[in-house]
Amino acid sequence: MKQSSKININHTAALYVRLSRDDNLDGESYSISNQKKLLTKVAREKGYKNLKTFVDDGVSGVTMERNGLQQMLAEIEKGYINAVFVKDLSRLGRNHL
Repeated sequence: MKQSSKININHTAALYVRLSRDDNLDGESYSISNQKKLLTKVAREKGYKNLKTFVDDGVSGVTMERNGLQQMLAEIEKGYINAVFVKDLSRLGRNHL
């Protein structure tokens, strides 16, 4: 199936970021910040203007019961999300690739 290169101005892309171990910083981990910057850049280059970020900081990828992931999946099921960007597939789940 050929993918359209046109992005509807109203389409929303999800940015999913996860880090399994907290780096003991107050607030957001460095890795989380870096993932957000990278994914935002890529999504914008692909034409997405509406971005919604879902975060699981300090949560293992072994379990699928993660708040950020579950919120993202719920919005996908409702049709609110048109694309998902992740740094690599291991961010979604370690044992579910």
